[in-house]
Amino acid sequence: MRISKIKETRRGRFALFDENEEFLFSVDGETLVRHHLEEGAVLEAFELKQVLSQSETRRAKDQALRWLSTRAYASGELYDKLCVKFDEHSAAAAVAEMNRLELLDDEAYAARRAAYLCEKGKSLREISADLSRKGLHRELIAQVMEELSPDEGEQCYRLVCKSYLSKLRCGQTDKVMAALARRGFSYKEAKRAVERALEEQEIDCDVMDDE
Repeated sequence: MRISKIKETRRGRFALFDENEEFLFSVDGETLVRHHLEEGAVLEAFELKQVLSQSETRRAKDQALRWLSTRAYASGELYDKLCVKFDEHSAAAAVAEMNRLELLDDEAYAARRAAYLCEKGKSLREISADLSRKGLHRELIAQVMEELSPDEGEQCYRLVCKSYLSKLRCGQTDKVMAALARRGFSYKEAKRAVERALEEQEIDCDVMDDE
């Protein structure tokens, strides 16, 4: 295939056109120079594929840098997000490059994320599920959860005071207990937290008996 025209885009990339002046794809400047791309150049199908692959990998790396400039990511989370826009090879290469640049630290990220969620009153089960959704490995999650060791009773009580006092005042104790169970708190911890909240907030409401 012969490259008939190369046109610089407004984003600083270079659009390639075939012999019929049909748009093929755009490449970055580094790829353009490395493959000696110029108008009139003839490329075999496999060479064109290599050019596209390298350019996509470069684009994936640039995108990863932009995302990391706004907030921290776990490696797996970044990979999954890149895979929405790029092929798996380009996404993996981008994550590897971010690791090489020491812009990714799953252990530190997991510890910070777990501490943040703990402060927000999340249960251990909720924290573990969140870390898993971020693409973190099971072993790392287990390590972080072991080091976190929050007082689940206090966590549950703070959550009740923050989100469920209005329901308790309306006598909806069963709904509060069900909500706490869905959040990952045990029946015992939920019951203690509700009883404590009722007592300290001086709310007149019965709590269900132990089963």
